Amino acid sequence: MNILDALILGLVQGLTEFVPISSSGHLILAQKLLGLQPDHLFLEWINLGTVLALIIYFWPRIMEIAREILREKRWTLLRNIIITAIPAGVAGFTLANVIETNSFFNSIWVVVFTLAAVGVVMVLLPKLPKASPVFNAEDLSAKRALGIGLAQTLALIPGTSRSGSTIVAGRLLGLKAAAAAEYSFLVSIPIMLGVTAKLLAKSSDRAYFVHNLTPMIVGNVAALISGLLAVGFLMRYLSRHDLTVFGWYRIAVAVLLAVVLMIQ
Repeated sequence: MNILDALILGLVQGLTEFVPISSSGHLILAQKLLGLQPDHLFLEWINLGTVLALIIYFWPRIMEIAREILREKRWTLLRNIIITAIPAGVAGFTLANVIETNSFFNSIWVVVFTLAAVGVVMVLLPKLPKASPVFNAEDLSAKRALGIGLAQTLALIPGTSRSGSTIVAGRLLGLKAAAAAEYSFLVSIPIMLGVTAKLLAKSSDRAYFVHNLTPMIVGNVAALISGLLAVGFLMRYLSRHDLTVFGWYRIAVAVLLAVVLMIQ
């Protein structure tokens, strides 16, 4: 992979990992537009840049959570994060080989369908019935935290969006948009760190990183910078708005892709 391709993929990863428009779907599209073969290993490694973006952005919040645990013995939020992270973590590690090799997970038509389907849900979200409201993620019951975790497993399907599925689930289960987004990102940190740990544990994956060191650095730096910009934008936006505009974007992209695919 050349430097320009790595830069583009890193930017796409950072911008779309946090904005709920599906990083996996956009990365599949980007690889096809660039004429690249699907490279799951490269895309997994540039998660390093986006998880660093999350840790940097939410560092004050992470320290606040740590103080609550150590000084006040308040474990509820950490418990909820663990409960929510478990389903996607287990599913991701169990299905890793299937995701890498099965054509379903690299299908443009799958991306078209999931972009549109989740987009419709986002557009309709303000009118959908919701559970009794809760002020923040610490107030979620274990059952609601598990519900968000189960929704997050849908992000294994390209075009769904991890942030999109968890924010939508959080909204339906009583959280306001900004609180649902913050919880979604906090839950993403252990999952993304787990992906990185899995890569570091395998000698062939470490060798891949070293062999492609320059593209890896470029891709991760691009993902880090664009990821910081994207998560900051989304948190500010959702403090005043819901997900409707992202729903319409997803629907528009799905329609455009479908038209392009049908006339090819």
